[in-house]
Amino acid sequence: MIEDFLTADEPTLEPTPAEPVLEILYHAMTGTSHPQTIRVLGKLQNHEDHPITADFYVLPVATCQAVLGDGHGLQRFELEVLDNKQLHHLDGTGLFLQIVPCNLPNTTTAHPTEIAQILTRFDTIFSEPKDLPPRRSHDHQIPLQPNHAPIKFNQVLQSDSCRLQQLQCHTSAPDHPFNRFFWGNKKSLVDAMEKGLNLREQILKLYRDNYHGGLMKLVVIGGETLDVLESWVLELFNNIKKGPPLKQEARTEVPIWKAGKLYRLEAVKDVHILNLSWTLPCLRKDYLKKSEDYLAHLIGHEGKGSLHFFLKAKGWATSISAGVGDEGMHRSLIAYIFGMSIHLTDSGLQKIFDIIGYVYQYLKLLRQVSPQAWIFKELQDIGNMEFRFAEEQPQDDYAAELGENLLVYPPEHIIYGDYAFKVWDEEMIEYVLGFFTPENMRVDVVSKSFNKSQDFQCEPWFGSRYIEEDISPSLMKEWSDPSEIDMSLHLPAKNEFIPFDFSIHTDKASITDSFYPRCILDEPLMKFWYKLDRTFKLPRANTYFRITLKGGYNNLKNSLLTELFILLLKDELNEVTYQASVAKLESSVSLFSDKLEFKVYGFNHKLPVLLSKVLAIAKSFLPTDDRFKVIKEDMERTLRNTNMKPLNHSSYLRLQVLCQSFWDADEKLSLLNDLSLTDLKTFIPELLSQLYIEGLFHGNLLEEEAINISNIFRSNFSVQPIPVDMRHKEYVMCLPFGADLVRDVKVKNKLETNSVVELYFQIEPEVGPELTKLKALVDLFDEIVEEPLFNQLRYHYTELFCDPSQINCRTKEQLGYVVDCSPRVTYRILGFCFRVQSSEYNPVYLQGRIDNFISGLKELLDGLDCESFENYRSGLIAKLLEKDPSLQYETNRFWGQIIDKRYMFDLSEKEAAELRHIQKNDVIAWYNTYLTQSSPKCRRLAVRVWGCNAELKEANRQVTSPQVIEDLTAFKISSKFYPSFC
Repeated sequence: MIEDFLTADEPTLEPTPAEPVLEILYHAMTGTSHPQTIRVLGKLQNHEDHPITADFYVLPVATCQAVLGDGHGLQRFELEVLDNKQLHHLDGTGLFLQIVPCNLPNTTTAHPTEIAQILTRFDTIFSEPKDLPPRRSHDHQIPLQPNHAPIKFNQVLQSDSCRLQQLQCHTSAPDHPFNRFFWGNKKSLVDAMEKGLNLREQILKLYRDNYHGGLMKLVVIGGETLDVLESWVLELFNNIKKGPPLKQEARTEVPIWKAGKLYRLEAVKDVHILNLSWTLPCLRKDYLKKSEDYLAHLIGHEGKGSLHFFLKAKGWATSISAGVGDEGMHRSLIAYIFGMSIHLTDSGLQKIFDIIGYVYQYLKLLRQVSPQAWIFKELQDIGNMEFRFAEEQPQDDYAAELGENLLVYPPEHIIYGDYAFKVWDEEMIEYVLGFFTPENMRVDVVSKSFNKSQDFQCEPWFGSRYIEEDISPSLMKEWSDPSEIDMSLHLPAKNEFIPFDFSIHTDKASITDSFYPRCILDEPLMKFWYKLDRTFKLPRANTYFRITLKGGYNNLKNSLLTELFILLLKDELNEVTYQASVAKLESSVSLFSDKLEFKVYGFNHKLPVLLSKVLAIAKSFLPTDDRFKVIKEDMERTLRNTNMKPLNHSSYLRLQVLCQSFWDADEKLSLLNDLSLTDLKTFIPELLSQLYIEGLFHGNLLEEEAINISNIFRSNFSVQPIPVDMRHKEYVMCLPFGADLVRDVKVKNKLETNSVVELYFQIEPEVGPELTKLKALVDLFDEIVEEPLFNQLRYHYTELFCDPSQINCRTKEQLGYVVDCSPRVTYRILGFCFRVQSSEYNPVYLQGRIDNFISGLKELLDGLDCESFENYRSGLIAKLLEKDPSLQYETNRFWGQIIDKRYMFDLSEKEAAELRHIQKNDVIAWYNTYLTQSSPKCRRLAVRVWGCNAELKEANRQVTSPQVIEDLTAFKISSKFYPSFC
């Protein structure tokens, strides 16, 4: 389910019993084999809470889920058969169990279906390629399918960061391994074949050289024991040939780039970015020292005395980031590339050489003061606490992360290596710092401001225009040893936000807490929800707040002034919030219509301290003229860059049609230039004169701590509450019965080849007694059609190569790299979207193929057998009842319910219960009602974004005649809207 403006995760809450006597998990109730079906704390020789481990049987019996008992117990007392409803209400019920240990036969070869499919699929990937054309005596080419685009390459063609990376490769030394095309496309393959390269032999050579046990790593995460998982891996992957391990020795190569050069790259977006790069030796074997991270911490610091603070005060820069990237060419056995990216203002663009001079002043400062053990100790403490109290992440992400670490760290540090600041080595830091010289520096400037009168060159693969300039020897000499260091530059202060109290509050609190957030304060000015975490038991807390501002979205001017105020406030808070973020106490400030959303989350020890500082600053904040100019300029640039990506553009246009109040980016841009600091200063008192605050406290916080934080809000915002009828309300268009609407727009970037079609079906409001059933049907439909849509319409890498005799046998289409569908919730109005992006076909053709797929769904749904339907249904139920992987996931799920004014914190469980009663005919009826065009309740809106190569006049050649929205303002005036639900 995708929430417009907010992605809400809605997994289930797992209730925690009042007393830890017995816990029966969902697997036990459904009769699923699982190693954690039951956990019991019992009594052994009068010792309380003694853990007992035993085998647990689930005996399938008709009309009930489970019968609990043992061979002897069946004769001693009468068993009670429980149905689904009774099982669902077992919370708080005590059960007497007799558990008899027994020996079961080894069943490790019986793979669960899902694991078996995944492992078997990977097993074939690592086998020798079987689908290549046969060896030929004369023709050594592999034919490519006709009319195939470069697939993934087209998705990055308009990316400034990817263009810069390819320019750095293109201008590297001719004999260096980096001097290559890093993506690959059809042209690169054709060029290789024209040069006589035998692609078939090259593919086989790639397999023989690299697909062996010494170079490949595999991570399998499952609920089974390590012995069972290991047995599966050995069984399925035992045919992989052995080979030598990866050589971890650093390789010495020729210098990557020519010294004393500056490259100016023409940007796609309206940006000014100064990139400085220094080549370091490979530091992989010194991962316990992390010298490069120590330097990145200081060079990229944003506190007082830092380069960021200094350049920001001069009005030259808006942000700085520094460090060795995680991607291949930045962190390899060949070299580490330490990068520094500085986002510049218009005036900063004119001061590039001055900025580089100040960078070298700061580097000289670091050499003069020598490495500081206390700074390393701070980083060490932060790394250790982050590792010790790491939040669980989705298992697929974790498996991928560990798989990468297997290539980098020795076995004992596969998990810990990223966090380890274990060895303080002052000499090593000084050694690495020695590589930060002008002679070892590459300078790139990425900007839309490009001097077109100068001679420029073209990078061959992206077609990017660039200019290569020489940096004067006098500047290089000056940077090598600056004559002075500005007094404003100095090392950061000690971080006051690093926590040292990691106690868990669960044991101190009463055990009467509910499973869901409960309202602890409900007043005209503020409403706060609270839940103490009893599940994850980590010293972390998440506090989320939405502050409704008076008149913040009443008109276009108010909307702009409110946005300016929030951006300036965020800028003012940065010095404090940055230091907290280094200590893993994060914060964010956002704006949603007239609501300021403020989040503070992370280690809870210093959380009240940060909140107090932030609210005190916000209370007395008034913007200054110098920062107003910088932030206004940055806002202009952001508005000009809005909708440069076609996928974002299509969603923007859909919401622009559906939402009654929607201030257009171009309209904002035209008005912004007229706004002054005086306008803003006059507006702020009125904006803050009346407020309404709603918030959530969740995690390792006691209720009294939450109340104390609410008092901090009260003391800093002693204003009148804003009445309910004065708060902004969101109204969503109610599309008329049988609506078939189309909105056609050209891409904003005139070089963007990708077109997008987003086909939106409006369903019903998420209200009333049918809410849960409607949501269950939409989610189940999505579960059923997602994979067929992907398989039918998306590009497949494996089909780029083919035997000519097989071309006509292909049944699947390859429309584009992005093909998806999903439910959409727009301010509580439920909808469903199909979306395709393609650089090869125009939007009319793409929409026709989507319509064809939707029409074919009737056959797919009718042909769905009972077993397949049950697999989809039970799979969705399992997802809904799955435990949240982390506190953050759980908080976001609760917060979604609060901001949407549902307050149904158990929605996932209710939906799962509803799904048990839904049959295949219900899904077919839903499809016929809302997605079949002959139905009066089928209401659709097609947003079509036309790429630069697609002719918009093709829109007039459609066979059908949808209603084209040409005058959006007039169309919205004549339309009806749903009442506001949130």
